[in-house]
Amino acid sequence: MSRAPLAWIWSQLYKALSVRSHCCGMAMLHLVFSGLVSTAFLIFAMGTEAGAQSYGYPFVNAYDATVIGTPRVFAAKLPDSIPRQEVGLTIFPERRMPEIFWYHDKLRFSVVRQRQKAPLIFNIAGTGASHNSRLMQVMEKAFYQAGYHVISLPSPTHSNFITTASQTQVPGLLADDARDLYRVMQAAYKKVGPSIKVSEFYVTGYSLGGAQAAFAAKLDEQIGAFRFKKVLMINPPVSLYNSVGILDNFINAIPGGPENFHVFYDELIERFSVIYREEDFLDFTDDFLYTIYKKQPPKEDEVKAVIGLAFRFTSANLLFTSDVLTRSGLVVRRDATLSSTDNLMDYFKVSVRVGFLNYIDHLLFPYVKKRRPKLRLEQLIEENSLYAIKDYLQNTGKIGLMTNEDDIILASGEIDFLRTVFGRRAKIYVKGGHLGNLAYRDNIADMIAFLDGGWPGQ
Repeated sequence: MSRAPLAWIWSQLYKALSVRSHCCGMAMLHLVFSGLVSTAFLIFAMGTEAGAQSYGYPFVNAYDATVIGTPRVFAAKLPDSIPRQEVGLTIFPERRMPEIFWYHDKLRFSVVRQRQKAPLIFNIAGTGASHNSRLMQVMEKAFYQAGYHVISLPSPTHSNFITTASQTQVPGLLADDARDLYRVMQAAYKKVGPSIKVSEFYVTGYSLGGAQAAFAAKLDEQIGAFRFKKVLMINPPVSLYNSVGILDNFINAIPGGPENFHVFYDELIERFSVIYREEDFLDFTDDFLYTIYKKQPPKEDEVKAVIGLAFRFTSANLLFTSDVLTRSGLVVRRDATLSSTDNLMDYFKVSVRVGFLNYIDHLLFPYVKKRRPKLRLEQLIEENSLYAIKDYLQNTGKIGLMTNEDDIILASGEIDFLRTVFGRRAKIYVKGGHLGNLAYRDNIADMIAFLDGGWPGQ
């Protein structure tokens, strides 16, 4: 969650609505907007505290869980600070960066080192997330506390990865993204390897990063650079197309439809301001949210609308970045050359309206079809899912799954597919929404237990 005084929120809102991009590109606009939406989550993320006695995560409603996360009182005890280092990599030395993306000079990742010989785990962020997102830092602390070296990587759908490390610069194909990730893993280990002693290798990821971890592990079976001992998938999509369709459609829950965005957003900020002043909190954290829990009962459609907006801001960043780099013409004219002083607000508005499914249909699919003229969209959808590697997932004992019965990104029947494929290698919790319970004490304990050789069947 964001941490800032109310004055900062208002100042950032003003800047977001009037910004002229003097020194930043679409990625910075995305950071401003997504930060604001994170605070808006606080308004509606309140539900009923109840649930199965055997699992103590407190939030029963899947949408509430998705936006609340885990308040500190329920979270695993993790170190306040760890020896974390930011590192830059040049993956394609010959690549020239457009002026609009001048700030992406290198791929950014982080490394956390143990003093002694230890396993190394690669950690892959979820859709649009950076290597240092909040959930990535939770996982880093958990792995470090358990005795692992950690290398944290941004999502292949993050603008820093797209510009510096994606070979095609058109992310969204799980097999292609896995090859890009595997290339980055090798380069990252080559850079930090001399400073650490590694006993064995592991890989994990959450959300889209969870699916990409599985595809990277399958690639490793062929190449053998790491010979991963364990692979852990956390809340992955089964079908990328199905999941982004679900999230894309949430924006239609805005009262009055997407065209009513500004009115809806103004109401969010006003309601949030009232709660903030009454509670007199200094930080916008999960604990603040838990304190005002039940104070203002939400409407489910409003919660969905906020989730949908946050996802649209993420996909807008991906869409804009890929469109500019490939000159696809979907958002920016093919013959346009953007500079660091251009006003990007109109492009941002267009990108938010387009959505992720349109990116797949009108940019990703046509791009792939140039390489494979006979490809049908239905084939692409199938290939871009866990169905494409079902046999591998079913027959290898080293891949584990953690997810939730009520994960909002799963379509009908997909939780049953996961049960069938993973069997005892799956931990499927009764509640938690999408990643809401990742930091919960039981989840962190299960995460480490699997990597350390625990499960199946316990």
